[in-house]
Amino acid sequence: MMILKIIWSEFAEKQLDEIYEYYQKNASPRIAKMLLKEIINELNKLIHSPLIGQEEELLKQREILYRYLVFKNYKLIYSVDIENGYIKITDVFDTRQNPQKIKRTKRKKLRMRKRVVKNLVYSRILD
Repeated sequence: MMILKIIWSEFAEKQLDEIYEYYQKNASPRIAKMLLKEIINELNKLIHSPLIGQEEELLKQREILYRYLVFKNYKLIYSVDIENGYIKITDVFDTRQNPQKIKRTKRKKLRMRKRVVKNLVYSRILD
């Protein structure tokens, strides 16, 4: 199998922003930075084994098949597009919320920005 790129939806990036901001404010910048690094590193497992995540039961009614990895209190939701060579991270869902919230949709469609993880806004954090 070819190596796939990891790309992030704007929605997933927004979730990471919110996680970072929360921990920066309520814990420390160091803890916020470390948590984001750990989330991104967890997702890097998908590059060589994209199908390791379980199928997300609550999103089965959607056209796209969504999978997830669990990391700490988060479900890292993603889809795999082997044909186009990427794994799309679509959500970083805090499992302490009502599970039904995972079905939430955006009011306006968010445009996907195809960026490899190392080129994320968070590259400043990974330095």
